[in-house]
Amino acid sequence: MHYAELLKARDELTGPGGPFEIVEADVLGNRIRTFKLAPPSIREVWLSTAQYAERPYLIYQDEVITYAEAHRQVGAVAAWLFDQGVKPGDRVAIAMRNYPEWMLIYWACASVGVAAVGMNAWWTAEEMEYALKDSEPKVLFLDAERLARVEERPGMAANTKLVGIRIPDMPAGVIPWADVIAHGGTLPEVSVDPEDDACIFYTSGTTGFPKGAQLTHRGCVANLFNMMYSAASSALATQRATGVEPPAEPPVPVTLITTPLFHVTANNCAAYATTAAGGTLVLMYRWDAGEALRLIEKHRISGMSGVPVMSRELINHPDFATTDTSSLLTLGGGGAQLPPDLVLGIDAKVTTARPNTGYGMTETCGIITSVAADFFVDKPDSAGPAMPSFEVKCVDDAGETVGPGELGELWVRGAPVIKGYINRPDATAAAITDGWLHTGDVARIDEHGFIFIVDRKKDMVLRGGENIYCAEVESVIYRNEAVAECCVFGVPDERLGEEVGVAVVLKPGQKLSDEDVRGYCAGIMAKHKVPRYVWIQDEPLPRNASGKFLKRDLRERLAPKA
Repeated sequence: MHYAELLKARDELTGPGGPFEIVEADVLGNRIRTFKLAPPSIREVWLSTAQYAERPYLIYQDEVITYAEAHRQVGAVAAWLFDQGVKPGDRVAIAMRNYPEWMLIYWACASVGVAAVGMNAWWTAEEMEYALKDSEPKVLFLDAERLARVEERPGMAANTKLVGIRIPDMPAGVIPWADVIAHGGTLPEVSVDPEDDACIFYTSGTTGFPKGAQLTHRGCVANLFNMMYSAASSALATQRATGVEPPAEPPVPVTLITTPLFHVTANNCAAYATTAAGGTLVLMYRWDAGEALRLIEKHRISGMSGVPVMSRELINHPDFATTDTSSLLTLGGGGAQLPPDLVLGIDAKVTTARPNTGYGMTETCGIITSVAADFFVDKPDSAGPAMPSFEVKCVDDAGETVGPGELGELWVRGAPVIKGYINRPDATAAAITDGWLHTGDVARIDEHGFIFIVDRKKDMVLRGGENIYCAEVESVIYRNEAVAECCVFGVPDERLGEEVGVAVVLKPGQKLSDEDVRGYCAGIMAKHKVPRYVWIQDEPLPRNASGKFLKRDLRERLAPKA
């Protein structure tokens, strides 16, 4: 592939006078890379979409909300919040499924300098209580399921106004959503600082109570520009390498939102990019591959937001061959590395779509890297090059930069890095050094600047002094066509410290024994990497709200049986 063209496109697009010109700025005591032409806040991003008034914006089941109606409701929500005494710098929490109201509340808050707190819809009452006490929102918008959890512990929302969404029998003390919209009004005139909190998104709570990451307006807007840049640079490089001209008018995106809006994958990446382009967001109540295929055909979906396992389930679904997926232009995922076989599988099975991925974190407001089309197919085990608003390096355990191609923990610095964690100065100091975010991911960077994520640093299996990276073992097992899902983790071992264990789910009608899995691996990888423990599971592997496998749960449940 013509990587030289990709580097030329980067220089042209981000250099002086380019649409994605990069400059340096002093932000929170650090000198960082940022976009010269980026608007100062999310308010300007939302206001710019008023031009798409008659286009459909949000689709949920049989409901369709146009941009004009969305702007009317966003204005009403913001005006109501100010009437309730909420002011810039305050926080408002959102606890619900992926209903259209989620996006309307988010844009209303962000457009007037109020931080939206994304409450994980899977949280128990105890976890909700923790986050409410941690973030202290003035208002909590919630649906029936989340209201039931508040009612388990009424004290958790004692100082918070409650607004009910899609609740048939509204209890006393809960303000109906219809009353908020009926308030009317327009967005109050405010000036939002780029370093103000845009939202508080909590990191995964699989290891104790989560941390509330402070995503700034500068960071969220920079993430949007990173995604716009990624598409522009890939298209420009491909055009120059192949001589094929892109369409004069790019198609208006129609995006299927499959992951929760309280995470950056769906909200900051898919929703931001689609909204800024005047596209349509099709929302799912919950993930189901068969339903996703139906929606792709019905609404002519052009791209799907999700984690990699969703794309795998989509192309492996029995209805895939009989469903019209010709509208798809991109398919892939974020939140985890796409296994190489999935990259090639998407490219082979979806004739109109090209595989894409974005590697990132809550702590970077979205993507750190992005790659698509031929550049991805040519390096299917890569996460792509870093986006232009980042400096990147790999460091050893002493924090010293390692050489090109050498493994080390990936550190990043730039406009999208969070301000810190609310009420957690210790965690902030441990995660960010002089503006450099410690990603916790083991990586290497090749001669073209492509980043290869080897594994989570803390998720590595240490067997007899040998480092074994779970992602490598998983990618081998996924090459077996009988495997639908697999998750590799370390199992305590008295002699070697740890042994490799894996939980495997087979595709319908397939048969494999634990010995079959071991034998398959032994033919591909070194003996010490072959799983000693294999558990063939009858049910799908447990996942958290963002769709990632719960390794800790699997380890605690299965390791004692070893």
